[in-house]
Amino acid sequence: MNTPLTPLCAVLAALLLSACQTAPVKTAAPSISPEEVGEFRQGSGYLNGYLDRKELPDSLALVPPPPAPGSARQAADLQLHQQTRALRNTPRWDYAFKDVNLKFPEAAGVFSCALDVPISQEATPHLNMLLRRSLVDAGFATYKAKDHYNRKRPFAELGETTCSPKEEAHLSKDGAYPSGHAALGWAWGLILAGVAPDKANAVLQRGHAFGDSRMVCGVHWQSDLEAGRVVGAAAVARLQANPVFQAQAQLAKAEIAAARAKGLKSDRTDCAAEAAALKR
Repeated sequence: MNTPLTPLCAVLAALLLSACQTAPVKTAAPSISPEEVGEFRQGSGYLNGYLDRKELPDSLALVPPPPAPGSARQAADLQLHQQTRALRNTPRWDYAFKDVNLKFPEAAGVFSCALDVPISQEATPHLNMLLRRSLVDAGFATYKAKDHYNRKRPFAELGETTCSPKEEAHLSKDGAYPSGHAALGWAWGLILAGVAPDKANAVLQRGHAFGDSRMVCGVHWQSDLEAGRVVGAAAVARLQANPVFQAQAQLAKAEIAAARAKGLKSDRTDCAAEAAALKR
């Protein structure tokens, strides 16, 4: 399902694309070793981000409160949710399920079709690490607002099932607003647009669709996604001042150029199917 970019997101995207990875950064080569970077929680599989927790954007200050019950915005959320129920058991539903998984190496392939290069620890280790570490920065930036508002998710409020039943017990206790997946998808899209500007449209569209997958899945409202993208853009803006992120981004950009020079393409076999499904 394609939904239009909100004006604020569009402005933030334009500003970030003009700023991303433009100035050379002098620092020691950042690590590509998961063991050296370390996990933010032992055994979680998620690596430490580039930012200290106190450096994360203040999502509670950045986004307004979620739509009030009975408001026009809440009615619009419900209408869009009901429209996406028609996507159940379609190819778009299947890709919404695939977008649930944030664990690497599987998550590395999300943008491989849009970028048209392989993304992996083996083929493009700095690019892979850029995505893997920024996951925590963008995702955790949503939690100040998420925990404060503790908004109920669509499936929990309406007594429905989702594209990912195994998530439901956890998500029913986790606030919906803002969406962490939408923040992450938009952040990844902006970061990749910075290191591969010729693919900016494709990667930003995929990042937007990554957030939309959560509405298709039934675990977020549209306004959750819009707020998540604002937080994701703010996290990327904050990353521009981080020298390790900047150095890794420059190395990722070089890896993309090298992969293209070798004639390497995405290693996924479903790129045409993904493109068709995400148009729905």
